[in-house]
Amino acid sequence: MLNYLGKRILNSIVVLWIVMTVTFFLMHAIPGGPFTAEKNLPPAVLANIEARYKLNDPLSTQYMDYIENILHGDLGPSFKYVGRSVNDIIAESFPVSCELGMEAIILSLCLGIPAGVLAAFRRNQWHDRTINFFTTLGIAVPGFVLAALLVEIFAMKLGILPAAMWNDWTNRILPTLALAAMPMAFITRLTRSSMLDVLGQDYIKTAKAKGLSTSYILFKHALPNALIPVVTYVGPMVASILTGSFVIETIFAIPGLGSYFVTSIYNRDYTVILGVTVFYSAIIILMNMLVDIIYPILDPRINIGDRED
Repeated sequence: MLNYLGKRILNSIVVLWIVMTVTFFLMHAIPGGPFTAEKNLPPAVLANIEARYKLNDPLSTQYMDYIENILHGDLGPSFKYVGRSVNDIIAESFPVSCELGMEAIILSLCLGIPAGVLAAFRRNQWHDRTINFFTTLGIAVPGFVLAALLVEIFAMKLGILPAAMWNDWTNRILPTLALAAMPMAFITRLTRSSMLDVLGQDYIKTAKAKGLSTSYILFKHALPNALIPVVTYVGPMVASILTGSFVIETIFAIPGLGSYFVTSIYNRDYTVILGVTVFYSAIIILMNMLVDIIYPILDPRINIGDRED
């Protein structure tokens, strides 16, 4: 297992380097720069600003300087947020994004898994049909469309929930629902499909023949094995929720990292774009690695040390 994890860590470092390199050169390939939108800057002033941030250095020099800085944990200064570094922006805003993401993840798991189990146990009954209807809606309707509908219904028409901001628990309800809808639907469908497959296995039939209770068969034998495909999805799902809440944060005016990322793209704030991309890539890689570690816990027959990359 240690050998496998060592290989994964080395591979992760290579992947991060590739992501960082591709992002760096793609950003600089786009015409313009962080300060080209400043209409009234004289050429001499613009040249001094670019010299201050070393933007007039050869691209290879800028790249090597960035590599050196990132090895020391320095993601560089922001070009648009004067006096603030990318490290400061991530440290300040990511906890908000993480809080929103974790609430959506918990909601997805707490509702999705029981709904999937119920749909499997009540296959082709009204419970199953109702759950399938709502999961189809959850998958078909994009998050930003659902967010707009939630704001229109609960904030504009009914006036029972705030439309935006991040002040108290009432501000969290609508963005959490909008962010959790699609992963909740996927988890429900995965759980249902996997549970149906497990319930048809011979060892489940043997357990029933022994007279074991339905709840014991469910929680002891069926559910742990049925959750393996769900865990496979949950790892990337956690990463996608934590890194994919950009639009939701923008719609609900949430001061998370996603709003900074979107703004940095408009402003061509190279260091923020690059720093956030590398940061989120590291989260995705970490989540996938954690999924591999969780596999043997759910099913001891799985030995990740025997897996080949």
